[in-house]
Amino acid sequence: MNDFKGMVGSADALLTDVAHSTTEGLASARTAVEDAMGDARSRFLQARSNVTGQVRHTADVTDHFVREHPWQVLAGAAVLGFLAGVLINRR
Repeated sequence: MNDFKGMVGSADALLTDVAHSTTEGLASARTAVEDAMGDARSRFLQARSNVTGQVRHTADVTDHFVREHPWQVLAGAAVLGFLAGVLINRR
């Protein structure tokens, strides 16, 4: 999140520079913005890859547990359903 805030601050500074610069300044500002966006894109893709891997691992572990202990999972779901019904009917 701090990286994102830093990128936004950098983009804001670049926009301020662009407002007060010449044609040469615009070209360098454009290059700087493109570099910052490329860096942000690569960080986002890496974060997405990490989250996807964690979600797949969690799904695999959950699937394995449910297949190994189907009756315990069914009993747990029944208890949770009962408790939810009791809490809803209390209102």
